[in-house]
Amino acid sequence: QVQLVESGGGLVQAGGSLRLSCAASGRTFSSYTVGWFRQAPGKEREFVAGISWSGAYPVYADAVKGRFTLSRDNAKNTVYLQMNSLKPEDTAVYYCAARPGIGVGERASEYDYWGQGTQVTVSS
Repeated sequence: QVQLVESGGGLVQAGGSLRLSCAASGRTFSSYTVGWFRQAPGKEREFVAGISWSGAYPVYADAVKGRFTLSRDNAKNTVYLQMNSLKPEDTAVYYCAARPGIGVGERASEYDYWGQGTQVTVSS
């Protein structure tokens, strides 16, 4: 069992930055793949980025590629999503999710554990 808690959301102006954290508790988190998803009002939950247990070869959605950077510190059981050059269209609730094993999945249904979400609001 893995419990996930996101933090770091908030209100920022367009062009600004935020760093989201996903802290995990539970055993063997280092062997889990972690994904970030977001959901804006009236829209479906969408994949943002994902990282395998090793931290190598993170995967990004086209909408955030070049602006967002994913990293993980397995010693701290934490995954970070650095978000730069934020745009109003990035406004959403951001969720981290985890699943055991390797390989980044881009579908929400592929993940077993979810955090409660953190709100990110980007003003124009």
